[in-house]
Amino acid sequence: MNRIYALLPAFLLSLALAAPPPAAGERLSVITGGQTVGHLEATTEGARTVIVYDYRNNGRGPTLREAIEVDAAGLPIRWSIDGTTTFGNPVSERYSTDGQLAAWTDSTGSATAAIEGPTLYVAQGASPWALGLYARAALRMPGQRITTLPSGTLAVERGPDVVVAGAPGPVTVTRHTLTGIDMTPSTVLLDRDGGLFAFVTPSFIVVREGHESEEERLRGLAATWATERLQAIQREVAHRAPGPVRIRNVRIFDPRTLALSAPASVVVEGRGIKSIEPARARPRSGEVVVDGAGGTLLPGLFEMHGHLSQEGGLLNIVAGVTSVRDMGNDNPVLDLLVQRIESGQLAGPRVVRSGFIEGRSPFNSNNGIVVASEAEALDAVRWYAGRGYWQIKVYNSMKPEWVPAVVAESHRLGLRVAGHVPAFTTADAMIEAGYDELVHSNQLMLSWVLGADEDTRTLLRLTALKRLANFDLSSPPARKTFELMASRKVVHDPTLTILEALMTNRNGAVPAGAVDWFDHMPPGTQRSLKQALADVSAPGDDEAYRGAFASTMAAMRELHRRGIMIVPGTDFGGGLWLHRELELLEQAGLGRGEVLARATLDMARYLGREAELGSIEPGKLADFFLVPGNPLDELRATKRVAMVVKDGTFYFPEEILPRFGVRPLAAKPAVRVPKGSTF
Repeated sequence: MNRIYALLPAFLLSLALAAPPPAAGERLSVITGGQTVGHLEATTEGARTVIVYDYRNNGRGPTLREAIEVDAAGLPIRWSIDGTTTFGNPVSERYSTDGQLAAWTDSTGSATAAIEGPTLYVAQGASPWALGLYARAALRMPGQRITTLPSGTLAVERGPDVVVAGAPGPVTVTRHTLTGIDMTPSTVLLDRDGGLFAFVTPSFIVVREGHESEEERLRGLAATWATERLQAIQREVAHRAPGPVRIRNVRIFDPRTLALSAPASVVVEGRGIKSIEPARARPRSGEVVVDGAGGTLLPGLFEMHGHLSQEGGLLNIVAGVTSVRDMGNDNPVLDLLVQRIESGQLAGPRVVRSGFIEGRSPFNSNNGIVVASEAEALDAVRWYAGRGYWQIKVYNSMKPEWVPAVVAESHRLGLRVAGHVPAFTTADAMIEAGYDELVHSNQLMLSWVLGADEDTRTLLRLTALKRLANFDLSSPPARKTFELMASRKVVHDPTLTILEALMTNRNGAVPAGAVDWFDHMPPGTQRSLKQALADVSAPGDDEAYRGAFASTMAAMRELHRRGIMIVPGTDFGGGLWLHRELELLEQAGLGRGEVLARATLDMARYLGREAELGSIEPGKLADFFLVPGNPLDELRATKRVAMVVKDGTFYFPEEILPRFGVRPLAAKPAVRVPKGSTF
């Protein structure tokens, strides 16, 4: 090297020595369902890094460009983020600081804050690359914790080393878990220099290019790490009594009479309900006694459109959701999750499984089983039938001409068929092909306004909803669909909650579905809630989307008027969102008692589980939850869950929610445990 320098003219040598180091580039692949669906590129020159993040799965995904400048401590001093979110909402986020005052603008508005000591700005719309920056910043601080803006504290915990193979050679990386931003932790793998090697979840990873072959193992490790955390929580918060438990002074909702009982006591023994006795009945020796304080016991709720995860299992339980119909998942991952729930290792609802079948296309979802022919689709039906699945779910890229055969084979094998309306066909055609259930109100209604050549495998299946504003539900296309559904007894799963969010959420505003619990959430979750999903920036779009949701609710009222069953499902994770779905069913014309019956006994009957679930009766499973108020007076009372019992195991949200950064909505009831007993 010295010899080369000696040959350079003096002025060129001076330029070479003064030049900045070459730009450092990073390239990571985005992988879901075993398929690479996008990339993350980061180029660093000095203190400035430019990031491009883009992926498409199921016809949608974010596109972001970031520029970050950091100070000597690695903390951002300038940050810009531009692009679009998964559902198309524009992103234009800015942050800057002079070391004393910080200022930022995101979808919630603009704000400033004085800085005292090391402070990290946590971006609202950043790519996963930011997680590596956050981890490095926290690792430099005492206790590996750092104050964050707009609020809160971020902590990072260093885990074990992992050796990851790949074409460039093996790399030793270290697991780091970040907490304090949202309800669930984020896990990243950092290399020996602190660079981001991977962001990992059980279903989705972003990993350094050249190491994609390890994605399945990394997803498995992410699942294992999440499992270990949740198993530890389960050991601490799942209460099982060695003998009977008496819940005193409660009124029981009866889904048959749509009324509350007189004050009563419910005695649970093992997994089941032993007896229901008058409130004045004296406790027997050895019983654990829970004071219901005049509250209401409701049967456990059914979430009829879930895509269950491990964290979602516990978060559904603490919201009183004790049964979930899973509408499509990574099949082996869901199998393992169900085993862990049923064995008591993890908290979670009981699961009714739908066999997800998707057609292969440039836009297909990477979930369930993806097929390339009718024969493969029929094989998938048989695979699901042989493993005890309850129904088949048909998805967007399935060729419409395959559907009649899929329906016929499913029915032959005793499976129901639900689904989206595949691209280039109509809801009416799918009903005539034999669908038992239509999924999502947009899938039901878009046939009325789409052209035959319009492709709903893209975001069009959401953005075209604007055309439904002020739609005439007495028009021939709508009347035909309603009449077909009624005559063939087709059920509808509208997922109103997620469509309300899509069409009515606006930047900076608390969503209608979250007003009762928004203030209880951690700061990052609050910030995400105040970010719109859809792009409403074009003139007239705001009004059009709101009008489309009004048309949607009018259609639901018409379905109910015609006696067509509407099932309660969110496609939004369930939990507290399911309670919003119930409120929307009330707006669709169901009485409060009808709504509660629909989410309990009606769904137990629909799924063939009425003998053990859906109502609080002796001989049935102990499957119910306690709220302090009366939901027949105010449906929102169902959100204030004080206790949940599932299969005879007792959970108290007050003990669990703080572990997710959430302030409980109701206090734990008083519990009296006999001397020498455990609970």
